[in-house]
Amino acid sequence: MSSFGSPGSGPYAGKPIPPERGSFPLDHDGECKHVMTRYLSCIKKVKGVNEDECRQLAKSYLACRMDR
Repeated sequence: MSSFGSPGSGPYAGKPIPPERGSFPLDHDGECKHVMTRYLSCIKKVKGVNEDECRQLAKSYLACRMDR
């Protein structure tokens, strides 16, 4: 019995499909870059610790990305 990913199953010949619902595209136009830079500077300032301020900025960034 052969299963997915087993040796000898051959190369995948299917056509790739776009991401499922819930995914959103990259920020190519930089619409949310201002929030992202604030988040990255927050993370750098607290040396990677999961501070509430940084979590709120991450939440703002995701909200910005979902709205656009």
